[in-house]
Amino acid sequence: MSRVKVAAFSISVDGFGAGPSQSLDEPLGVGGKRLHEWAFPTRTFTRMFGAEGGSTGVDDRYAARSFENVGAWILGRNMFGPVRGPWPDESWQGWWGGNPPYHVPVFVLTHHPRAPLQMEGGTSFHFVTEGIEAALAQAKAAAAGRDVRIGGGVATIRQYLLAGLIDEMHLAVSPTLLGTGEALFAGLDLPAMGWRVTQTETSPQALHVVMTLER
Repeated sequence: MSRVKVAAFSISVDGFGAGPSQSLDEPLGVGGKRLHEWAFPTRTFTRMFGAEGGSTGVDDRYAARSFENVGAWILGRNMFGPVRGPWPDESWQGWWGGNPPYHVPVFVLTHHPRAPLQMEGGTSFHFVTEGIEAALAQAKAAAAGRDVRIGGGVATIRQYLLAGLIDEMHLAVSPTLLGTGEALFAGLDLPAMGWRVTQTETSPQALHVVMTLER
């Protein structure tokens, strides 16, 4: 059965999923790179860049699991690139270069239309202007029974959370404090919304927390 999930999404101990002042030079916001230090050494992340080696163990297991059975992704526009407002042209093709790590259709939330973009390795970007539910409907159709992964950023995950459209979340809590940035759960009463912690596991680099929504 198809599920809508957040997976391998990193947050700080104080609850921030990105640092402040995101830009071309700081795509994760100032200090945001620290959130993902658990993932960078893993075999899964290393292979995303076509290299060999990388660590195994708890962190790699969760990183690899985040890609399992994923048939489509949904991203906020900031996760696709730093361009704001109407697209000036189609020269920007994403943070990841010609062969992004998705390898399935990716639906990008935006207010500004743009033609679909076919990349190497099976990734295709589709730009959705009709809102989160339209993007989810398209993603589920493209996933053809497999899961839909909400890749972020924080604002996008919050929209889907508030709409009750996410089934499962795996968060990697990194042992760092940001102090400011984009707070994932600010103002949200997760237990009242039906969320329960169903799994935890630790490594020296992260606390992995899996939560499921009781419907």
